[in-house]
Amino acid sequence: MFDAGRSVFSYETIGESIYRFKYMNRPEYAGFYAEVIATELKYWIEALEADGIIPVPLHKNRLKSRGYNQAELISRELSKRINVPVYSDVILRKKDTIPQKKCDKNQRIINMKKAFIVNKNGVKLEKVIVVDDIFTTGSTIDSMASELRKSGVEKIYFITVSAAET
Repeated sequence: MFDAGRSVFSYETIGESIYRFKYMNRPEYAGFYAEVIATELKYWIEALEADGIIPVPLHKNRLKSRGYNQAELISRELSKRINVPVYSDVILRKKDTIPQKKCDKNQRIINMKKAFIVNKNGVKLEKVIVVDDIFTTGSTIDSMASELRKSGVEKIYFITVSAAET
């Protein structure tokens, strides 16, 4: 389970923008999202003293069809603004999951079980910020956090562009 997290928008206010970002080939939106995150969450982020940013990975099939990982683009733009390095190869999505938007709350939890695996790449991180575009039930971040904790990460925070009202 993650320790804490923040989102900067409600999904209801920015959902159309996120849809265009993810599904209509608008990767340039990442800079705007990162700028808002860096501005709105500046002091909270500084207080975390994180060792790294870890974007939520896409399965290779989804990455191939979309052309980019939206969480990684946001992470890289955010990294430039807050001077915390991105580690996009620390954790991998081993399971080609159903898109979470197609699942109800219980299905989301099941869908994310055993979806991730930590890549033993020698990086030792103690405090990380997991970045994604949307927070709904927390199933994705919880699943990642479980694997990250097993590998020795002590504090796991998340930042998302938006949070859905549940």
